[in-house]
Amino acid sequence: MASRLEEKTVAGLVADAVAAPSMHNAQPWRFRFLTGERLVQLYADPERAMPHSDPDNRALHIGCGAALFNLRVAAAHADLVPEAHLLPEPHDPLLLAALHLAAPAGRPREDELARLHPAIRQRHTSRHPFADKDVPEDVRTTLQDAAAQEGAELHFPGAWHAETVLDLVRDAESRDVMAPGANEDLLRWTRLGPEADTAVDGVPEYAFGPRKRDGKAPVRDFAGRRQVADRGTITFERTPHLALLSTPGDSPADWMRAGQALERVLLEATLADLATSLTSHALENRELRLLARDPGSGTGQVQMVLRLGYGPRGPATPRRPVRDVLESV
Repeated sequence: MASRLEEKTVAGLVADAVAAPSMHNAQPWRFRFLTGERLVQLYADPERAMPHSDPDNRALHIGCGAALFNLRVAAAHADLVPEAHLLPEPHDPLLLAALHLAAPAGRPREDELARLHPAIRQRHTSRHPFADKDVPEDVRTTLQDAAAQEGAELHFPGAWHAETVLDLVRDAESRDVMAPGANEDLLRWTRLGPEADTAVDGVPEYAFGPRKRDGKAPVRDFAGRRQVADRGTITFERTPHLALLSTPGDSPADWMRAGQALERVLLEATLADLATSLTSHALENRELRLLARDPGSGTGQVQMVLRLGYGPRGPATPRRPVRDVLESV
């Protein structure tokens, strides 16, 4: 009976884990629960990799890192003590992390993690315009502290640096128009028409947001040249509030840390009533990624560009059923 209850509990934890963001909502993860060891293993799903947009699987690792962080939050909320180990088996590159679900007896509670739990289901990517309103300094500090707790750095670029990042995004968009096969991954992971209502992954058309008439907000247009019904055009913010998430190195372990830091920042932002969206468009090319770094320090590896502001949070996007991503042994 205890084992069955434990498996049910883990299924609930994984349901929270898979609410994490991932590139094009590909959900590139699998979970394996070792019942006798109270251990959840997180694997990359190579069938959901993106060879054109993410040839080194950097974004895949970031998405899986975000799912791992949600799993930690959900475990803490369930009065368990999550003990995570990244890349525990060097000979198995698909095994990205192992999370031991320790019993709470004699161990300190992870209250700071548990506090973030309500934001897991409230957080959605917003591809809508945000209000012309500054993010308060104390909120920025909270978000920076969140990144630092996971071994990353969150930098709010000044006007000149932000303009450079926006130029890099526009350059990436232009490159995609010219390069053969550049949009192959995007086309694979967008869901149009009736498929949008039944999809369990990808970006459905109802989450595309309106077309951008004007403004500089870095919002990827998932429709491209395809027609989407009932989709208007609107002016986005002229001066978007950007934040750059960086890690000291650029290894798979750094990418996993970046994913955990990203999700911690996003959940804190959600609790602060901020809407968020992400873009890695200008970061998919390593050379462009180096140009996105802080011109003052010139150090660190930028792993994600965040857009923050006050506005609609956007709709929930589909998720695969837990039974399709979790195996218990």
